[in-house]
Amino acid sequence: MTERNLLTDPCWSAKDLGEPLPSRPHAVSVALPRWEDVIAYEENVPACVNSLKAIYPRFGFNPFVAEIARKSLEFHGISQKSSWPYPNSASALSAQEYCVRKDSDCFSKIEDFLGVSCLIVDQRNTSLAKAFWQHTGLGLSSREAAIALGKEKKPLTSHGHGARKEIIKRLANLYNCDKSLIRLHRSGMAALTTILSAIYCVKGTSSTLQIGFPYVDVLKLPQIIFQGSDLIVQTKLSRIKEEIDKKNPAALIIEIPSNPLLQCVDLISVSKLAKDKNIPVIVDDTIGSSINVHLTPYADVIFSSLTKSFAGRGDILAGSSVISPYSKWKKELAEIIPKVALSTLSDSDAIELELTSRDVKDRLKRLNTSCLKLKEKLETKKEVSKVLHPQHCKNFNSLLKKGGGYGCLLSFELKGGIEESKRVYDSLRVNKGPSLGTNFTLVCPYVQLAHFKELKWAEKCGVTEHLLRVSAGLENEDELWSRFNSVI
Repeated sequence: MTERNLLTDPCWSAKDLGEPLPSRPHAVSVALPRWEDVIAYEENVPACVNSLKAIYPRFGFNPFVAEIARKSLEFHGISQKSSWPYPNSASALSAQEYCVRKDSDCFSKIEDFLGVSCLIVDQRNTSLAKAFWQHTGLGLSSREAAIALGKEKKPLTSHGHGARKEIIKRLANLYNCDKSLIRLHRSGMAALTTILSAIYCVKGTSSTLQIGFPYVDVLKLPQIIFQGSDLIVQTKLSRIKEEIDKKNPAALIIEIPSNPLLQCVDLISVSKLAKDKNIPVIVDDTIGSSINVHLTPYADVIFSSLTKSFAGRGDILAGSSVISPYSKWKKELAEIIPKVALSTLSDSDAIELELTSRDVKDRLKRLNTSCLKLKEKLETKKEVSKVLHPQHCKNFNSLLKKGGGYGCLLSFELKGGIEESKRVYDSLRVNKGPSLGTNFTLVCPYVQLAHFKELKWAEKCGVTEHLLRVSAGLENEDELWSRFNSVI
């Protein structure tokens, strides 16, 4: 696969539909260059779906993983079933237990294929297996699949161990905490899965409470896989206190800042409130980044999708969990998390992540600047009704590290509504697809992708269906602005 320079030659037009972003075998994003492509993808239109050469790994199978799934069924002579590849029997068994718990008549079995544990379920329960795969992020990685198929070389275990050790050291420096409080996971959602499993060991089985409009799976994981989750989008402290008193949740879950509204709850005050109520606080810092914000005094556990700006390349799925050194549950969580974690980041993924994250501090500062400058220029356009970005958020600024910035993400709305958003999206000469934090700019109609079947609900929460989300990249700043300026 010849790698396309996405900074200067973006995948933006109809002919680019389905191209992997980046043009590598393990790409985590895919080009959906027109609004109609996004809708066709959401409606599962065969002409669109069959043209996709990549997909976000939790939402579908990378081609290598798809090959493992297909061949596992053929090898065992199984038809009219679906196969869900996991890296080990513990993860596959957890997926199986979920399916059976939801449907006691579910046909399921676990079969080994090329050292991969494949959960086999009947077609009636494929949606259950898919939900577990998507929300938990525990599935087989594309690199593991490629190695199992003999298409890529298996690295030495010692090299994988060394890479994980170096990444943890890097994260310990960013979070200013002991390495023993950090664990690597195969995705950001796998990190949250592990944290929730540990929290329930400590706090019992009540539901969690999500504060602020959330990234879709951060809400869906506890709602669908665990004990449930309530959502409060009203972030006034008095309203949060009222909800906590009413629900007595097992934990609070907060994104700093939120996706896609880039809003930030008053974490300092909420943390004090939670401590008084003996409730742990889980924070997702994927967008804010530990390079920009200091969260350990106010969160009991922090999780992050290292897939995004930490990796930057857009072809590694990974996550981390960090127990705060200030948490009253530090000792308990440090003991429980390793016991409930079903897997870790694979050797091959860890080696790639270690390499690409070496420049993360400098790179993220450049992304901060690129996004901020784009935000300031968008605000000058009379056609833009709203730009969402944390720069002037008092709550976000209260968490800012010295020299920290505001991340790579912004969202904006156009005065012309959905028709104008369609026109601008289709015309923009930037890469268009899901994910964020890549070195190249990525734009998507986020609400259409994340909430296609619940647009009215999202609207009630203050998130419009025509919002465009931008992950600013490392393109020449003047060139990047000219691409936006020419169509808005």
